[in-house]
Amino acid sequence: MSNVNTSLTQRVLGTDAGFGPLALRIPIGIIFIAHGAQKLFGAFGGYGLEGTGQFMASLGLTPGYLMALLAGSAEFFGGLALLFGVLVRPAAAALAFAMLVAIFSVHVKNGLFLDKNGYEYALALLAASVSLLLSGAGKLSVDSALAARSAR
Repeated sequence: MSNVNTSLTQRVLGTDAGFGPLALRIPIGIIFIAHGAQKLFGAFGGYGLEGTGQFMASLGLTPGYLMALLAGSAEFFGGLALLFGVLVRPAAAALAFAMLVAIFSVHVKNGLFLDKNGYEYALALLAASVSLLLSGAGKLSVDSALAARSAR
């Protein structure tokens, strides 16, 4: 059983990537934290759970409050995970899913460009999330330290 646990730990936390993911983790983590804080707490001019929930319900994402809580939590806590490099692959998977939902439920009908509320920004965040899902956290991360420790 120990080999199974080690193998799972290595698949989730392990990474052969160098410092490249760090260049993605920090800015993308900050962006997701800020967007999640808008949804959850009304920070940075956001609408908080009530307002975001009403918006999500208007899109057909019901119950709106729960969807706002889920999206906001994925963004806020997933962003924190990216920033600190802890559980990056699961966080990146949740963030990629959130961006797919955002693209197809809000932005795709407006075309590509951001000035028309298009999907280009969400697509860039999706690409960064998928990249981190594939690469893992890289060096200077909690994941890297934990994976090295579990390999002993």
